[in-house]
Amino acid sequence: MEAASVTGPAKNLIGFSKWLQSESGIATGLQLAIVTFDRNARTDQPGSFAWAAREAGIETHVIHERYRFDWGVVSQLRDVVAAVEPHIIQTHNSKSHFLLWSQPSLRTQRRWFAFEHGHVHADLKVRLYNTVDRLTLRSADRIISVCQAFAARLIRTGIDSRRIRVLHNAATPVPQVSTADRAELRKHLRITDDQAVLLTIGRLSREKGHEDLLRAAVGLRFERPDWKLVVVGDGPERAHLEALARSLQLESRVRFVGFQQDASRYYSIADVFILPSRSEGSSNVLLEAMMAQVPIVATMAGGNAEIVVHGQTGLIAGIGNSKELAEGIERLLQQPEFAQRLKVAAYARACQEFSAERYRQRLLSYYTEAESGQVAAVQADGGT
Repeated sequence: MEAASVTGPAKNLIGFSKWLQSESGIATGLQLAIVTFDRNARTDQPGSFAWAAREAGIETHVIHERYRFDWGVVSQLRDVVAAVEPHIIQTHNSKSHFLLWSQPSLRTQRRWFAFEHGHVHADLKVRLYNTVDRLTLRSADRIISVCQAFAARLIRTGIDSRRIRVLHNAATPVPQVSTADRAELRKHLRITDDQAVLLTIGRLSREKGHEDLLRAAVGLRFERPDWKLVVVGDGPERAHLEALARSLQLESRVRFVGFQQDASRYYSIADVFILPSRSEGSSNVLLEAMMAQVPIVATMAGGNAEIVVHGQTGLIAGIGNSKELAEGIERLLQQPEFAQRLKVAAYARACQEFSAERYRQRLLSYYTEAESGQVAAVQADGGT
């Protein structure tokens, strides 16, 4: 896995690996080792993916990479594979897919699982990665897509549907926050007790749609309830978004709080959670909001509409549609009984359909069927 920090895919992998150390996990007979890359000598720093994996007691190997296309990583990868002797090798990003594809001998008498998390923006580099993926993924024994929308896209590129499986991310419990801590956070953000809190969490990059949310917020200047928008996250679009908020005269309404290692406190004060993405896979923050029982408005991007059932567990708006985002937010704020029904149903759906146990069962079943040589086409519900 290529990950500098503990992103959504890394969080799922570490969670699964930690479970394998439990009594139930040990009983499966499955053992797992992680290989990651180090180009900037940061793998031993707190917060890095390798550091977090080792802290979780996971066997972790670091391949030292001198520059972007350092072909010397191949010999290091060969050494790791020889030492671990895996039955299954799984890759999580375009570079890892390409490395394994380019070394057929590493795949001899082994299964290759390629996880397709999706590319969330379309600059020249990512379009190149997409092209490479279309070529390399055809050789994988299994492609694990994080949502049905991505699976359909893979099939359209010519990948055999019988090799594809769908596995949404797992929803994990959100820690409880005390009344005192919630009050302290509101005070820190200069949000009064009578103001509703609109929350969005995510990297501040173009595909996350924060600009659409700010434009939606312009139409929310009603006084009852009064409101503040809290934007958690950082990224290349932050300066642009802050300037846009000023130009829309929203500077008194919006709080940009930057990246937060632990966002659970913010869910605890939220009245509505908004995910305005233009591109999305299987959103961890969407699942976290469901577990935190915060009413949701999300766009139909990627797997969002597979997680949230419109009108039953949340509200779905069109991609890039600020008007529909605003209407959804207003409805949840103005109809508290409706919002209450949605968040209760969303919590139940997250616990049932997207639990860590369900995630583990599905992944283990995919390993088992691949080892036994079973082949079946992907189904619309993500099963086989």
